Amino acid sequence: MEVTGKIKKIDETKTFGTGGFRKREMILTTNDQYPQMLKIEFVQDKCDLLNNFQEGQDVKISINLTGREWINPQGEAVYFNAIQGWRVEADGAGTSVPPMAPLDNLETTTDLKDSEPDDLPF
Repeated sequence: MEVTGKIKKIDETKTFGTGGFRKREMILTTNDQYPQMLKIEFVQDKCDLLNNFQEGQDVKISINLTGREWINPQGEAVYFNAIQGWRVEADGAGTSVPPMAPLDNLETTTDLKDSEPDDLPF
């Protein structure tokens, strides 16, 4: 999956446990009609992908949705979801709008109606 938007925040890389597990989180504001602020995490060697990006930059991020189950001490199942990024690239697609063709070069419906017979049944 891919998501596009503007980088709102990039956190520093954090290391956990004796095994050296690394995680880095960022907040992305989507370009949707109703913008969403998504927390996207990058783990292990993917943390370094964010080194070349800065807050305010438009990006396209390839993501995986992950989920896991945890059984709490009371024996109840609790579920956790995460958005994990695995590729980031600069995205200029949302910054410009292609120009429209001039209207004076288009035929009008009146011109078409005069040049073609009306053989529609209604």
